[in-house]
Amino acid sequence: MFRWGVLSTAKIGVTAVIPAICAAENSVLAGIASRDIGKARDVAARFGAPHAFGSYEELLASDEIDGVYIPLPTSQHIEWALKAANAGKHVLCEKPISLKADEIGRLQEARDRHGVLVSEAFMVTYHPQWLKVRQLVAEGAIGRLRHVQAAFTYYNTDAGNMRNQLSLGGGALPDIGVYPTVVTRFVTGEEPQRVRATVERDEVFGTDRYANVCARFDSFELTFYVATQLASRQGVVFHGDKGYIEVLAPFNTGKYDHAKVWLHNAAHDQAQEFNFGGVDHYRLQVEAFVQAARGAKDGIFTLEDSVLNQKLIDAIYRADASGEWEQV
Repeated sequence: MFRWGVLSTAKIGVTAVIPAICAAENSVLAGIASRDIGKARDVAARFGAPHAFGSYEELLASDEIDGVYIPLPTSQHIEWALKAANAGKHVLCEKPISLKADEIGRLQEARDRHGVLVSEAFMVTYHPQWLKVRQLVAEGAIGRLRHVQAAFTYYNTDAGNMRNQLSLGGGALPDIGVYPTVVTRFVTGEEPQRVRATVERDEVFGTDRYANVCARFDSFELTFYVATQLASRQGVVFHGDKGYIEVLAPFNTGKYDHAKVWLHNAAHDQAQEFNFGGVDHYRLQVEAFVQAARGAKDGIFTLEDSVLNQKLIDAIYRADASGEWEQV
């Protein structure tokens, strides 16, 4: 069994990924690390982990850990992913793995030098609903793809939340803007060429609370908006000349809505419904990660994917600053 260690007792770990590790067929939770040893012991006891560590360094030095999951604040992802890779541990790191595309090169070098797997935790790329969407587009079910439209919003004005703290890497684009970009690239296999965008920042927090984006690919456009201070909404539509695909719960399946994909014909008088109930994409992600760490070649989100996705996010900020089209 693959022995996991977790750096911190962050909510996403406790509520989603740690339960997925415990449920995975090829994994066991071996240790929890926290700067507060009491918190580490509490979470370790809750999930049956045999080891609790009072520092992240202590966990990384342990021979009882094969790989780590990192749900730390965004601004700390590169630092601790590098430390983990340099310690010879496989690394699954929450998104975004970096706030700048050009920082990821150091992580690629550490990965290659130590022969470890390092992957950004885009759980959506393991969900069968997104595999189905990719299949439908590739098969020409909607004809020629012309437009992708997406939205991802929620409302959060809690000053103590890391999503509203600039120093911790908060903001709409780092937190949720990465999702419309990654699923579009995942489904189509294409990369954006240029982008225009407007970004609105919170006067108090300084974080980007709203972004409206248009990205041009070779054969279609992606338009999307994300916000941290709008009513909750999610949705993605892939629109072709012979029909369109609607993904009703694209990012938070289960929590937001049931995992469901609709395929509509051109006249909008026929539709096929594809349901994916009871799927835990966090568990699928954990199991795929372990398989890749053991040598499987396909099905993992790579650091090369991470670089390409972050290049688009970087270009969005540049486009807002210039008011012009920016090359990705």
